[in-house]
Amino acid sequence: MEKYIELLKTLIATQSFSKEEENAAAVMRAFLEKEGIPFKTKENNTWAFNKYYSDEKPTILLDSHIDTVRPAKGYTKDPFSPIEEGDVLYGLGSNDAGGPLVSLLATFIHFYEREDLPYNLVYAATAEEEISGRRGMEIVLPEISPITFAIIGEPTQMELAIAEKGLLVLDCYAHGKSGHAAREEGENALYKAMDDIEKLRNFEFDKVSEVLGKVKLSVTQIEAGTQHNVVPDICHFVVDVRTNEHYTNKQAAEIINQLIDSKVKPRSVRLNSSGISAHHPFAKLVKEKGINIYGSPTTSDQAIIPFLSVKMGPGDSARSHTADEYIHKSEIIAGIERYIELLEELKL
Repeated sequence: MEKYIELLKTLIATQSFSKEEENAAAVMRAFLEKEGIPFKTKENNTWAFNKYYSDEKPTILLDSHIDTVRPAKGYTKDPFSPIEEGDVLYGLGSNDAGGPLVSLLATFIHFYEREDLPYNLVYAATAEEEISGRRGMEIVLPEISPITFAIIGEPTQMELAIAEKGLLVLDCYAHGKSGHAAREEGENALYKAMDDIEKLRNFEFDKVSEVLGKVKLSVTQIEAGTQHNVVPDICHFVVDVRTNEHYTNKQAAEIINQLIDSKVKPRSVRLNSSGISAHHPFAKLVKEKGINIYGSPTTSDQAIIPFLSVKMGPGDSARSHTADEYIHKSEIIAGIERYIELLEELKL
């Protein structure tokens, strides 16, 4: 297990912001080479198949990401120094998602030479997850398909996120007419936007998910006006929408477009809600083990994967993107053991 902790420490010391992951990719490839495992690459993505891969078997994808966000301003420790204090390992990306990344790699290597596996395994270390970029998992999918099932490595305390909400960001524009603020002229676009924002604040989508709950709407940004004495003729506001499985992002955008007068422009409709049924073999196995099952409000590479997938990994989502990010080394060891245990018993 120690070599995987050492790999994580090397990754922490290797700056790997989204779209700048080439050095971290090189670290992952050097590790696979040392282990004697052939791999394939595309830009900053790396993947490998188990030794006895067969087209006649179903395939399970083990995926996590190598990119990190930029360090929060409140860091008191060097974010690029893997600092160990007892069981705690500090460093940027240690928790999100370095711990899951190396744990899934250890799991893949554990099964790599097994001839009796009832399924294939594909391990992928991908880029641009933190920005939902198009040069990460999206360009890997055509190279590794078909996939039957995927485990996405994210910090969930090794609980099972059976589903996750989709992400839809809307740019909304209220239009008015400019005029002098001292006179009764113009049409104030800001007031029009406020009316629409109030509609959104009070609106609820009809369909509620048993796992993910309600669709969540949040107005998160607003801008209008050029100076204090000019009535603004346009007001731009941003709506963050977290969809459940009952609505595609396209459907949700159309409903909101019908609800408000402002012009609605989705930035993208590709990050939809995803997950598996509680009756899926993996979900049933997890439940038998007494592991908690829940619906995740955050997005991951699951959002662009067109096949059944779950999110599960060591670490805690509450530590992600925080100053002095950390993971417990014991969490990684326990995570590896749990992954192996579940895959040993899984029957697809």
